[in-house]
Amino acid sequence: MSDRIRIALVHATPVAVEPIARSFLDIWPEADPVGILDDGLALDRAAVGALTDDLARRIVALGQYGLSTGARAILYTCSAFGPAIEEAARLLPVPVLKPNEAMFEEALSHGDNVGMIATFGPAVAMMEQEFAEEAARAKPGARLTSWLASGAIEALRVGDVDTHNRRVAEGVAALGERDAILLAHFSTSRAGEACRALTMRPVLSSPDAAVRKLRRLLG
Repeated sequence: MSDRIRIALVHATPVAVEPIARSFLDIWPEADPVGILDDGLALDRAAVGALTDDLARRIVALGQYGLSTGARAILYTCSAFGPAIEEAARLLPVPVLKPNEAMFEEALSHGDNVGMIATFGPAVAMMEQEFAEEAARAKPGARLTSWLASGAIEALRVGDVDTHNRRVAEGVAALGERDAILLAHFSTSRAGEACRALTMRPVLSSPDAAVRKLRRLLG
C-alpha cells in the first residue's frame, strides 16, 4: 500500500470522473484518489424521479466498498443522493463528504446572495435544501437562486463539451448580479473558464472546493 492518503471517489456518472481527477492534480497531487463508478445510478435516479430505498442502499454499499480499499475519506461526486450519503456518513468511521458541502461553505464566505447553475434537474431541489441547511447554520438569511442550463448535460454525454460550456455560461447573465456563482455539479466545472470570462464575481466549483476541504481535514 502507498503511504499517500487514499480518498475513495464514488461516481454515479462518468462525466464526473475527469473534473475531480483534475482538481486533485491541481490542488492536492500528493493524495491517492481511487474511483468507484456505478454509471447506472444517475440514469436510474432520473428515470424513477426519486431517491428510492434501492438507490440509497447502492450509495451506502459503494461507500463501504471504498472504505475497504483503505480510504481515509469518502467523497461522493453526484448531487442527487444527499440523504443516502448522510446515511453513509453515519455508518462509516471516516469523513464522508457530499459533493457540494464544501462549495456551499465557501459560497457563504462571499456573501448571502448566491446563484447556482445546474445541468441535472433531478438534483436541484435536494441541493437547494442542503444549501438552506448550511445557510441556517452559518449565515441565516442567505439565499440561493438556481438556473437550469437545459440541454447542457445531454450535450456533454455525447462529447459536445463546447455546447455544454456555452449553455452553462448563459447562466451567468441569467442569474444577474450575485455575490458568488456556483457550478452545481462536478461535471459542470468544465465550464468554469467560460463563466469566469463573463463576471468578476467568484465562480466556485464543487470538485475544487471538495479537494480543498479534504486537504484541510487530512493533509
